[in-house]
Amino acid sequence: MTSTLGSALEIAVRTDPGMVRGHNEDAVFANPEMGLAILADGMGGYNAGEVASGMATTLLPAELEAAFAASPPHEFDKASGQRFGNRCILDKIALTNLAIYNAAESQPQYAGMGTTLVAALFYDNQVTVAHIGDSRLYRLRGDEFGVITRDHSLLQEQIDRGVISVEEARFSQNKNLVTRALGVDPDVDTEIHDYPVLPGDIYLLCSDGLNDMVEDEEIRLTLQMLAANLDLAATQLVQMANDNGGRDNVSVILVKVLREFPAAGGWWPKFLASF
Repeated sequence: MTSTLGSALEIAVRTDPGMVRGHNEDAVFANPEMGLAILADGMGGYNAGEVASGMATTLLPAELEAAFAASPPHEFDKASGQRFGNRCILDKIALTNLAIYNAAESQPQYAGMGTTLVAALFYDNQVTVAHIGDSRLYRLRGDEFGVITRDHSLLQEQIDRGVISVEEARFSQNKNLVTRALGVDPDVDTEIHDYPVLPGDIYLLCSDGLNDMVEDEEIRLTLQMLAANLDLAATQLVQMANDNGGRDNVSVILVKVLREFPAAGGWWPKFLASF
């Protein structure tokens, strides 16, 4: 959680209402110093979706920043046997979920609101990825590009059961039916995994406004061609989605790993840091 981490990561962020929607229900947060990127795609009645996504990208990073000021994410939590970062993300997502749920229950104009969530926390040469719903995280490593998260959606369940093929799924009418969302119930089932990180990796967090409009192969080629200019790559991805119809809000966060970022260990670095 120091400037050392900030110099190891380059981040570019874009969010756009698209060509059809009147307002933007996506929300994004990124802070290289924290090693944290969060993307949320809201849903609900008039303006309620953007309230839910805005709460997610405001409350969650604030809670995590406060928690990591007390205990760094790489330390092990003795109670759970997990790294503190992993356990903390789950706990703070649960708190954020409850805050959105309570707002929806107490204010009629927000009834039924919710949001997807994909969050990436970089620390100690790894990334912890937590997600709910169908917003995604992709990774480009050399020539290998693919989605790391698995959509929590009716469509994904149909693919898993063999009801439809991946190709048929591109033309399905059930694209936007998620099976999990943040804020719709008092409890939430967050999927979370840890992955090793290598210098040169590029991570893409996106709302379905991108991957519904742009083929994965086109995304891969764009990231490879524009890897040296992350801002331009982010702008280009949004433009491609809009050029293909822009039927939904489109948001992207790109995180490029510039070098290794091992956590400082032992008592001596902590002792020096206290001065």
